[in-house]
Order: sequence, then structure tokens, then C-alpha cells
Amino acid sequence: MASGKAWNRRLALAGGATVAAGAAAWAVRQGSHGHNLSHGDPHVLTRGNSAEPTSLDPHKATTIWEDWIMGDLFVGLMHQDINGDPIPQACEGVTASNDGLTFTIRLRDHVWSDGVPVTADDYVYSFRRIANPKSAAQYVSILYPIRNMQHAAEGKVPPEEIGVRALDSRTLQIEVMFQTPYINHLLMHQTAYAVPRHVVEKHGDDWLKPEHFVSNGPFLLKAWIPNDHIRAVKNPRFFAARDVKLNEVYYFPTQDASAALKRFRAGELDIANRCPAPDLVASLRKTMPGQVKISPFISNYFIVANQKRKPFNDPRVRMALAMALDRETLADKVIRIGQIPAYNLVPPGMPGYSYAAQMRFKTLPFEARLRKARSLLAEAGFGPKTPLRFDFSIYNSKEWRRWAIVLQYMWREVGVDMHILPLDSQILYDYLRKKDFVLASAGWVADYRDPKNYLFLFESSTTDLNYGSYSNPNYDRLVAQSDTIRNADARLQIMAQAKQQLLDDCGVIPLLHDVTRDMVSPQVSGWIPNVANINRSRYLSLDRSIELA
Repeated sequence: MASGKAWNRRLALAGGATVAAGAAAWAVRQGSHGHNLSHGDPHVLTRGNSAEPTSLDPHKATTIWEDWIMGDLFVGLMHQDINGDPIPQACEGVTASNDGLTFTIRLRDHVWSDGVPVTADDYVYSFRRIANPKSAAQYVSILYPIRNMQHAAEGKVPPEEIGVRALDSRTLQIEVMFQTPYINHLLMHQTAYAVPRHVVEKHGDDWLKPEHFVSNGPFLLKAWIPNDHIRAVKNPRFFAARDVKLNEVYYFPTQDASAALKRFRAGELDIANRCPAPDLVASLRKTMPGQVKISPFISNYFIVANQKRKPFNDPRVRMALAMALDRETLADKVIRIGQIPAYNLVPPGMPGYSYAAQMRFKTLPFEARLRKARSLLAEAGFGPKTPLRFDFSIYNSKEWRRWAIVLQYMWREVGVDMHILPLDSQILYDYLRKKDFVLASAGWVADYRDPKNYLFLFESSTTDLNYGSYSNPNYDRLVAQSDTIRNADARLQIMAQAKQQLLDDCGVIPLLHDVTRDMVSPQVSGWIPNVANINRSRYLSLDRSIELA
């Protein structure tokens, strides 16, 4: 989810920039915008949600901080259980054909929040909607396994020709182009959510306004004050409403980890995602035991070079930059919260990690790496009198500014003059999608637990999400070949060959495999750390009798 999902969902990972005004959010508690939020209410949850959402339309959103909200407002055919794993929700189950290319899905008998039944036609409409080029859905490529989805998104066939149809009002059939063993995870992704056709067609883009909003999930959108807060209330028509303990959820944009931590300490936030800053983790574990949640996370940070721009179209330049980075120092001495130095694309916790390809220089002593990096730059025409100079676009967060200074020093060792260019997270990802950068930090949270979720990012056919415009026919061939193999082991081996090709071309510069980093109040029950870092509000409850430290 960017990503992811992802989250992300495209990872688009929440590293943030401008601080959402804590004073404004506190004003919400004191009665501004017509609501008096009392922290003592055992049925009102407050979440620090990292960045401000760009959209809450499942077919237009791309980031994990948007998914954290949308996953409370909607349920997919499959949705996250309490551990973050897929379980049937809007459907009763998924049945595969003998050849694995057709899936028949029986919908659960349930309704939209306005009482209108959810039907298979809603799903047909929704899949066609995201396939329509007019929707400009940046994340549609995650659904390319569906027959004709890519051709429709590219305008080559009408959306009506995608492989999704209604057999009756409660039976949906989806045809895929190739083997999709991760179908349950794919149907859990926000791009596969249904939207209410009768509301979208009536109100157009305004269907997302709180006064028009309709969904099939546990909560309903009731207020959205930009850069201030989003308020959701319990959906009484949700099919499992009796199991939802919360009446309201507030989501505050908390892009600055230090500001988020202050608000968490003050009791303004029950949960703060992507908080605290790494340098505070050790002390907070002592002073606020049990409230810092650090665990493995299927996400990573990497660096992308715009291969449409010189000199980054030269693989020698990209490889030199990759070789000059001392990832161990960055992870173990600078950050020190358990992040893993990355020499491959797929993070631990994903199927096929044991087959992980890696940057071939990993086994070289670091001094040998530096010598080779200088040699590669010299071959490309750079040296003491003609240093390589460029802007490095990064998330404008305290941690990334700190990391970038360390990377700046490392690259200086091989004669590189890098200028740090901090950008708000929304602006950075807009630049990445538009290829309006030279070198940039990026990240990805796995949308589904399969290596394909990382490999598809670098296929030639992937547009917006292939930030660096990497293209290699052999890589594309290997990824396509893996799609035809039903044997799981053989499929993962072919994927490993594709990953190795990508790394040998330095189509991406892996940096770190990430960990979750959240603050959770002891008053919150039901929070379960998991590799997806998904804890839906419907599974959480509050015990306000527990005293805060």
C-alpha cells in the first residue's frame, strides 16, 4: 500500500513533514467544530495517524496512512482479522477453478450504511471504475492479474471487458490472466473494495463528503477537517456491529514524531503510529514500559534513481552509490531500533525470503567496496575535479533528515557532492510518480504477502509506481514466467532470478528493512503486533480505569 498497502497498501511509508497543529487538534477536544471530545469516554478512540490523507476513495488512495482510515470505513471481500491476516468479510468464501484462473465468490448478505443491499453488481461497477483510465487510479496496477485490467487501464479495451462479472446478485466471478496464489491478500487490498454505485453516481466526487458518505464497514465518516482531524462513528448497519466496542474514532495527522509523542504523553492520543523517533525508543522502553511497540514489519526503505535522467541512466553510477552506503552503521549505530541492513528487495516475513537475491557486493569488505565505487564513478567520468553532484529528495522528517546527513557523509567518501532536499511526504510521492526528481528516498509496505508485490513495482508496464523508470526485458520475462508456474517452490526460484537481475542492474538501491514503531496506551485492549502493522479499530476497546503513567 504505495502503496502497500501500500501500507501500500503502497508503502508509501509515513515519514512526514509539516507538523499537523497540535493546538488545533487540542481545540477539537475543547469543543471546536461543534464537538466536545472527552478523553475519559471509554468508547472514543484517538489515533495519531501520521500524515494527512489525500483521498479516502479506495480507488484513488495510495498510502498506508490512508489505508489505516479506509480499513475502518470499509470491509473488502477479504479483510484483516485481529492478526492482520485475510479472512472472508464481505464474502462467505472464495472458490478456485481447477486451473486456478477463475474465482467464484459468494457475497455475504449485508447492506450499505444507508440500508441498500450490497450486491455483486456493486463489485462489477467498482472494478470497472478503477479500470477506467478516467479514474486516474495510480494503484490500478496491483489488480493487473485480473483479465484485461491492464488493457482497460491503458485505454486499449473498454472497462466492460475486464474479467469480473456478476452471476447473480450475490455471486461474483473473477478471471485472472495467470497464477495468483495470493488472491486472498489481493482481495483484501483497498483497490478491491466496493464503492456504493448508487451514491457515487448521484454525487460524483462529492460522495466522500461526510453528508453523503456511505460504506459497508464498521465505521462511517462524519467529519473531515483538513490538517486537523477526521471523525468516524460506529455504523449500526454493519453486519458485525454488535462486536464493535467503540462508538467513535478520531484520526489526527501527526507527521512530526516528536509532536506526536508529546500529545501521546499528554493523553491526547491513545495510539500514535510511526512514533516515537528512533533515538527515543530505548529511554521510552524504560519510562513507559509496554507502550512502545517495535516488531518486524513487511516494509522497507530504498533509494531510487531517475533512470530517465543523466547520469543515473548509467548503472555504474547507481552501483557506486549503492556500494558506498554502510548500512550496518546506519542501522546499528545511528538508528538502533532493530531495522535490518537491506541488500535485497523482499523483506523478512515474506514468503520466499529464503530465496532472496542480494547485492553481490555484500560479501566484500567495506574498504574494498569504497575502492570499487570510486573506480565505477571514474569510469563514468566523475572524479576529484568533476564530482558527481545531485539533489537527494527525502521525507521531511527529523529521522530522515538525520539519516540523510549520514548518507551525505558516506557518499562524500567516494567523491560525491549530495544536497539534501527535504519534502513533505505528499509532495515527495507526487514527484516520484511524476518522475520529477533525480535521486530520492522511497519505501514500500507490502500490500499482500507475496514477492510479486515488490517485483511488480519494477516491471516496464508499471507506470506511476515504477518511480525510477527501470526497464529490462529479461526482468520482465522472468516475472511473467513466474506468473505461469503453479508449483510454489519453482515459482519462488524464478522470482529470485528476477530479483537478482533487478539488483545486478541496480534498478533500486535497498537500504533498510523496517520495523513497526508505534505508541499504544495501556488503556487500549486488543492491539496485537503483526508484520502488516494493521490493527483495525473494530477489534480494539478501551479501559479508562487504567491509570496513565
